[in-house]
Amino acid sequence: MTKLRIAVRRFGPFESAIAAQFADFTRSHGVEAELEAVAMDLNPLHESAIAERGLATGTWDIAFLNTDWLAEAVADGLLEDLTPHMARAPIADFPNAWSPSLTGLQRFDGGFWAMPYHDGPECLIYRKDLIAKPPTTWEEFHALARQHHDPASRRYGTVLALFPDGHNSFYDFCIHIWSRGGEVFDAAGRPDFISPAAHAALDFLRTLATDQQAIAPDCRSLDSVQSGALFAEGKVALMANWFGFAAYADTAADSKVRGLVDVAPLPAGPGGRSVSLNVFWVLAIGAGSANKQLAWDFLRHCATAPMDRLTTTEGAIGVRRSTWIDPDINARMPYYHKLEWLHEHAREMPLTADLARISHIVDDLMTAAVTTDRTTADLLADAQARATS
Repeated sequence: MTKLRIAVRRFGPFESAIAAQFADFTRSHGVEAELEAVAMDLNPLHESAIAERGLATGTWDIAFLNTDWLAEAVADGLLEDLTPHMARAPIADFPNAWSPSLTGLQRFDGGFWAMPYHDGPECLIYRKDLIAKPPTTWEEFHALARQHHDPASRRYGTVLALFPDGHNSFYDFCIHIWSRGGEVFDAAGRPDFISPAAHAALDFLRTLATDQQAIAPDCRSLDSVQSGALFAEGKVALMANWFGFAAYADTAADSKVRGLVDVAPLPAGPGGRSVSLNVFWVLAIGAGSANKQLAWDFLRHCATAPMDRLTTTEGAIGVRRSTWIDPDINARMPYYHKLEWLHEHAREMPLTADLARISHIVDDLMTAAVTTDRTTADLLADAQARATS
């Protein structure tokens, strides 16, 4: 029997959704095949699929990829161009059933490299039973975190995901620069970490991360999934995080805050405005897969409206507009329709194969910022030199 091997980002809703979607695929299409889905954390996933070229060697037929990794994967010849498959067996309502922001990042170098699977731009997530009016500035955010910090009740004001996996620390740094009117990359796509906005961003983040009257303990060990789980456990009052963790907190069977969650635009800094970040998870077919037609047929199945809705009901975030406006889903999560607005106000990272390397430089920057007394200017200058060398 044919086996389809999928490298999955470790996250309960991803793992349960992809298994249910494959079961529905084989049942509804009369396909005799089995699924081998291997869940991995971020760094091992990147290592196996990209650094070790697992997508080219045939180790993986399909992989969950972060859109930031696509340019690197394409440059290394790891991905199958989906354009010919789309021509042979098209998706009937593609791309109109999706927001343009979910179909553009995969289209470059003459190809279309992956299908959107899980969405959810960064936003403010908060407990509406605790906070009546969400903050509109980062100063208000910090003040509310201190106000609702109550370790005796095992509740903390806020949380940061500071585990150095090239993910949230990098994105938080970028968002804080943008929301203060700065730019992370110059017009030529080169990092710019020494601007006044970057200085203010790092100052704020290191102050927040070390404020024991506002922040959850041991944030340096938390990745994005663990920080989202902490919120679902009722241990965080508000956070800047991915939309998907709001949905998870409202759908997980063991969540302590179901019905108590709301989302809002991210706060702004002085001289800036609220801005979100558009980074999402896609399903890509490996260039070395021996089962490309089967893999494409499965991707097509995942892209149907019922399967996209299933992604959401399992606790992740569907990517079709039909899911975003679904009345039953919005009855359970009244903020779900806000995804359209968030996408309209989201920024994107530049298309560069160097992004993973740069993100780990920012990881080192954030680690040094919260564990040493080195000046902000010195830390930024060092990061700038490494990023542009």
